[in-house]
Amino acid sequence: MSSSSQKQIQEIIDTTQGSDPEDRCSTPEPEVDHEQDGAITPQASSSKPKKKKKSKAAKVLNAVRGKNEIPQELISHVVDRVAAEHGPNTPATNEENVRQALEQMKIMDVIKGKSGIAGRGKKAMGEHKFWATQPVPQLGASPDADDGFIEPNKSREEVRQDAYPLPKDFEWSILDINDSKQIKEVYDLLSLNYVEDDEAAFRFQYSAEFLEWALKPPGYLKDWHIGVRVSSNKKLVAFISGVPLTLRVRGNVFRACEINYLCVHKKLRSKRLAPVLIKEVTRQVNLTGIFQAIYTAGVVLPTPVSTCRYVISMYVSGGAQESISYFHRSLNIPKLVDVKFTYVPRSMTLARMIRVYKMVAKPQLSGLREMEEKDVSDVADLFTRYMQRFSMGPIMTLDEVRHQFLSGRGRMDEPSEHYRRPGQVVWTYVVEEANTGRITDFFSFYSLPSTIINHPKHGLLEAAYLFYYASDAAFVEGSEVDNNLKKRLEALVGDALIIANQAKFDVFNALTLMDNCSFLESLKFGAGDGLLNFYLYNWRTAPLAGVSAADGVAPGKGVGVVML
Repeated sequence: MSSSSQKQIQEIIDTTQGSDPEDRCSTPEPEVDHEQDGAITPQASSSKPKKKKKSKAAKVLNAVRGKNEIPQELISHVVDRVAAEHGPNTPATNEENVRQALEQMKIMDVIKGKSGIAGRGKKAMGEHKFWATQPVPQLGASPDADDGFIEPNKSREEVRQDAYPLPKDFEWSILDINDSKQIKEVYDLLSLNYVEDDEAAFRFQYSAEFLEWALKPPGYLKDWHIGVRVSSNKKLVAFISGVPLTLRVRGNVFRACEINYLCVHKKLRSKRLAPVLIKEVTRQVNLTGIFQAIYTAGVVLPTPVSTCRYVISMYVSGGAQESISYFHRSLNIPKLVDVKFTYVPRSMTLARMIRVYKMVAKPQLSGLREMEEKDVSDVADLFTRYMQRFSMGPIMTLDEVRHQFLSGRGRMDEPSEHYRRPGQVVWTYVVEEANTGRITDFFSFYSLPSTIINHPKHGLLEAAYLFYYASDAAFVEGSEVDNNLKKRLEALVGDALIIANQAKFDVFNALTLMDNCSFLESLKFGAGDGLLNFYLYNWRTAPLAGVSAADGVAPGKGVGVVML
């Protein structure tokens, strides 16, 4: 879309936004009592101002935020206005161009802190009372010129020695992830109370195998798996976890903690347990001499270092490339439509949609095979070199590479059926050069299903998530200019999609990070409505390229960290 077309569309959008007084002077947001699990619980406001009647255009524009799709009525309105003011033949009257412009508005709203995933996270900058006390860049503050810590490290003696106090009737509990009973407790808590979509239709379902894989990397500390129990019956009602990693941010390398799985029971979200959990896990981490952390959230907190977008393959069959001969098979598009995870576009029937997303039955790359123990050293070397392409990324030891890509392969003593073993969490494949035995490429993805809430027919959405990958095509001079790297990644991830399809996944998800932006469109990924914000604790750095370019770095290539 040309800049002139974009300007014409933006003019109409701006006019539409200002077409109603209520758009320029909105009514107050409900008072916010607390924030938990990436969601905000509103309390009734004492003042009830009279609502002004919105114009039709303003009402439709308001529907942009918090919806999976831009309303067709709004697109038609903008197209008609552009045609009336600039003529019917201008490129700006193209519906797809208008849709893209409106989608970009949604993205910028999140980046500017106006909304989070699907419109959540609308706290004003001054309302982040907890985060205002923490060593993080504050919203609206000018970024520092130099990277570095915000607060200096402390000696162990300077760190608080006692646990933070909890509200009456609750007590701290360190979880033992080696204990199957305690893993089950964490699983139950997350399955019933963790992140779900805005319509409360889907909720992540973390298996015991997944939790063991995610929470027990080499060097993990039991004390960083922190729970809160009811004192009277010992029921687990809250949880937060940390795992160690070595992180590189631009030219700086330091030990850090990856914070994840902050969850509080739905019935206890007025107890303000989340801030206490964060402070307690921070204390435990500080006691080990680590003072930096990385974490993600769908809401806008002070202050994202980068924002990436969820992109969702309409079905794993999206990996088929046009140059590949198709071997047709039935796909599960009907399930995704049935559970309202996706929809049939206006210009398509369900039958045609199934045909469009059919794919070949077998991977296409020569030399592709499942990763084995003997490949650990070669994969580690390839991974280390490839990750230097991105502004921020993890640095892994051989043991960490072995854990991340091999430990979650499931029960190896049982036969694999349709590319899936019982209990399998992660899939890792390498490409071995025939003549030399050299590993030239690898890719990985992991399984994280979601419970389908209150659906009469389907109870589980099988979702695969793109994990890490690397190709030595990146190290050939001119590979990006002549698109050779792009083509190689299309082939690699295309085979990942084929394998995921054979393993009976319903959907394959990815983020706009690493080199993903180069192949998402060609592999028929569709844009999701979620934005994921990346945060660094006690570390300042200029914004990193994520959903958009930053500091001369192309979109996606600022972030090389995949958070589980």
